[in-house]
Parts: sequence; structure tokens; C-alpha cells
Amino acid sequence: MKRVIYALAALVALCCACSNEEEVLPQQREKLVSYLESSHAPALVEESEADKEARQPFYSLSGSTVYRYIETYYAPGRESRAEVTSSSKVTITFRAYEFAYSNITDSTFPFYSNDPLLEQAYLEAGLTPGAWSFEPLTLDMCGDILKGLRLALLGCRAGDEVEAYMTYNMAFGDRNFGTIPRESPIAWFFTVESVE
Repeated sequence: MKRVIYALAALVALCCACSNEEEVLPQQREKLVSYLESSHAPALVEESEADKEARQPFYSLSGSTVYRYIETYYAPGRESRAEVTSSSKVTITFRAYEFAYSNITDSTFPFYSNDPLLEQAYLEAGLTPGAWSFEPLTLDMCGDILKGLRLALLGCRAGDEVEAYMTYNMAFGDRNFGTIPRESPIAWFFTVESVE
């Protein structure tokens, strides 16, 4: 009898998780696209609709729920710079935010960053000196990287300034992560410092 009860409890939990994902992901995708196309500065279009000859700003979709805007896409000489592949080592400076579908400004405090421009602000907020590195972070694309960040990095080039917005399943999933509530969409702003 206990086995039947445990099996039913597991089935109910699985069904609830599936229905929750079926509800949350479409809502997050819709809100992300609405933000990028309406509220983001500059307003963006989907890559397939972009007039690249007119240098129109656009976002691309990686996987099914990682939206990426490369601010420096039209920079002179960009095509000759090293490109991030699945076997690259990439060094980035970044700011990571719980995303609330509104513009991220200088007054928006990231939950995690290695940007040296923010070191003093973190210290003033009570961060223990030495507990957090403000050095550029080197990632092995073959290693253990957040799925959404990996997708956002692929195809970037050295020197790119990038914004990546992702649904919760591409970030920390359906569990609480530190101060980030479960099922939170995440935004990563990063500069690709180097690609090996």
C-alpha cells in the first residue's frame, strides 16, 4: 500500500511540474519577446526580419528560449576576430541579473558579477573582500557551464558586448538558487574579452 501511495505522490508531483512548465515557459517566452521588441533600448527585431544592410539591431534565438543581442555585431573588423565554438576557452567580464522584463540600468544591482567597475558597490553592500573575484572569468566551453550561457556564447566573437535573456529552464531551473527564486528568468550582460 505504501508503494502505491509513493507512486501516486510521485506521479502527482511529475504532473504538476509538467503543467507548471507548460504554463511558465510560454509566458516567459512571450514576455521576453515583448520586452525585446517593445521596451528594450534600442527596440529589436528577430534576426530573420533584420535589415542588416541598414544595420538594424536584432536579437537571435539560441535553443528555444535564449534570446541574444550582440551590441557590437556591426563593429568594423568583427568578422576577423576569433569566434566562440563548442571547444573554445572564453574569457568574459559579466553581470548577471534576475530579469523582471524591464530595462536594466546602472542602478539595477546584479546578483553576481566579476565586473571591476562594481567592486566598490559590492563592498558597500557588505560583500566580504576576497570572497568574490573581480578578475575576468575563463570558461571552457566543454566544461560545466549554465546551458543558457553556453548557448549565448556560441557564435560570439572576441570583443563582443552581449546581452542574453533566458527562461528559467536555461538558467537555474525550478529550484531556488541563492537569492534567486525558482523559475526566474535571467539576464547576462557580458563582454567577450578573449577566445582561444
